[in-house]
Amino acid sequence: MDLDFTDDQTALRDTLRTFFEKESSTAALRAAEPLGFDAALWRKVVDLGLAAIAVPEHLGGGGAGFVELAIAAECLGQSLAPVPLIEAAVANDLIASLSDGGSSTDAGSSSSGGPDARLESLTARAVAGELLATLALRPATGDLARLVPAGAVADLVAVLRDDELLLLRQPDRGPATPGGAVPNLGALPLADCPIDTEDALVLARGPAAVRAYRRALSRWELLTGAALFGLGSKALDIGVDYVMQRKAFGVLIGTFQTIQHRLADNAIALDGTRLLAYEAAWAQDEHLPTADTSATMAFLFAAETAFKTTSEVLHFHGGYGYTLEYDIQLYFRRAKAWSQVAGDSRAAYARLAHRVFGAAPAQAPEPAPAPAPAPAERAG
Repeated sequence: MDLDFTDDQTALRDTLRTFFEKESSTAALRAAEPLGFDAALWRKVVDLGLAAIAVPEHLGGGGAGFVELAIAAECLGQSLAPVPLIEAAVANDLIASLSDGGSSTDAGSSSSGGPDARLESLTARAVAGELLATLALRPATGDLARLVPAGAVADLVAVLRDDELLLLRQPDRGPATPGGAVPNLGALPLADCPIDTEDALVLARGPAAVRAYRRALSRWELLTGAALFGLGSKALDIGVDYVMQRKAFGVLIGTFQTIQHRLADNAIALDGTRLLAYEAAWAQDEHLPTADTSATMAFLFAAETAFKTTSEVLHFHGGYGYTLEYDIQLYFRRAKAWSQVAGDSRAAYARLAHRVFGAAPAQAPEPAPAPAPAPAERAG
């Protein structure tokens, strides 16, 4: 395994860092709240082809891999760009693979048994960026997909209901007319999406549907892990800059050993986060049997590390860190929110232990997270 970037990957990273630094300033980020979506920036991301970079070329995509997508996710995380790149990229890859006959003979039919011409059309439009697709991170409950990331702005939603993987066409859910977002601390465009069984397309049925859905979830995990690494690394930079300017008792607080040690611990943990994220991306590209496990490990460790880093850097700011004028609160809130979108981390750890060690999984069903309300005074 060689995790050094190729020349092309290095050029991609440098290009995207420059792009997001320019197009997703903290001023633009604040302006996008409370919905958490910048339609103009999304259009530019689509024009770069990032949302379809992993889709095969013969289906209109970029034909790249998940290492390239992880690079894009890391750069997005550094700037907290208010666009659903990860969800769209995973959904586009899922829809394209199934519409291309990648699942079973049941793939690509409507719920009424109609032809797959409609699916081909929707897939082509999603890959081209005309429609925004997303993935529901938990199976549907009855006729409702709950707390769907980007659900307030998505046109298409892929969701598992029982043993059917469905593609929903959401009315009036496009970027121009966002749906009703669920208020949350991370300013994410979360929404509950109803399922119209008469209009839904069946992407796959049975074990093939469950496998495809779980694979998509794993890819969301590894990409979110890369984004959380980018978030944490930027928060650490903010912390280092601050402690080298702020004085207490007449000296820079960066000279205090307790602060130095905590910054060093966070830097080391972030190095491990990066390693896990890119190893998981490499495993996906190589189709290794450990790919899904690596993705979950990368996500869980990145979630812990990003939150710990942003929490400590916020505390280094003292009371200033909690005020809207300081950027660290933007990173702190998202470090918590991004990792909670998928549900309770304790249940995820239990499933991971069962997968790796054969330990008994948690018996209680995983609770759906209740997003923390975002009071008006904290919406900045």
